[in-house]
Amino acid sequence: MATIMIVEDDRLLNEGFFFFKQKTAYEIMAAYSYEEGLSVFRSQEVHLVLLDVNLPDRPGTELCEKIRSASDVPIIFLTANDTEKDMVLGFKLGADDYMAKPFSMAVLRERVRAVLRRGGGGESGSLFAYQDLTIHYDKMKVFKGGQELKLTTNEFKLLAALTQNRSQVLTREVLLEKLWDSEGSFVDENTLSVTIKRLRSKIENDPKRPAFVKTVFGIGYTWGE
Repeated sequence: MATIMIVEDDRLLNEGFFFFKQKTAYEIMAAYSYEEGLSVFRSQEVHLVLLDVNLPDRPGTELCEKIRSASDVPIIFLTANDTEKDMVLGFKLGADDYMAKPFSMAVLRERVRAVLRRGGGGESGSLFAYQDLTIHYDKMKVFKGGQELKLTTNEFKLLAALTQNRSQVLTREVLLEKLWDSEGSFVDENTLSVTIKRLRSKIENDPKRPAFVKTVFGIGYTWGE
C-alpha cells in the first residue's frame, strides 16, 4: 500500500484527508508542523508528500528542501499562494506538482495518482497506483482497497506486463513469452486464458465486465485506462 504523508497545520483540512483515504488504496500519515513532518519522514517509508507551504514553525519550502536533499520522493505543494512567482519557486525547490487552495478532493486524488505513476522513473517504476489498486513491482505485492491480494507468480507477471505497457495492446504471443516458467518451459494458450480469468477474479470489481484487463478481440489484451 502506498503511504502518503500530509504536512498541513490546518487540523480540519488535515483530518479531512482521512475521507480521501477511504476513497483510495493509500495509507495516510498526518503531521502538523515542519518538525513533525521531518520526524515522520525520517521514521517511516513514505511514497508521496502533500506539503503545505505555510507551516507554523518553519516554512514548508524548507521542509521540501530538506526532504529533497535526501530523497526523490514525489512532493505536491498545497498552498493559498497561487501566484506565478510562488509556483515557480515551488518547482525550483523540487516539487512535482502544485495545488492552490481551495481544491477539489477528486482533482487531488487524480493528481496524486498521476504523480505516483511517474514516480520511480516512469512506466517501469517500483510503484503503480490506479483507482483502488496499488502494485509494488520490486516487492511483487498487490493491494486492492488497502487489502493485499494473493497472486501467483504468473498472475503477477501478467499484471506487471499489462500495467507497465498500458499504452499498448499486448498480443497473446507477447504475453505467452512473459509467462515462461522458472524451468524455461513455454506455457500454452490455455494457461494464458486461465491466468487472465483468475487475475480478473482477483482485481476486477465485476470480472464479467472487466475494467482493468480488457480484451482486444482478435489481437490480445490491454490495460483499461
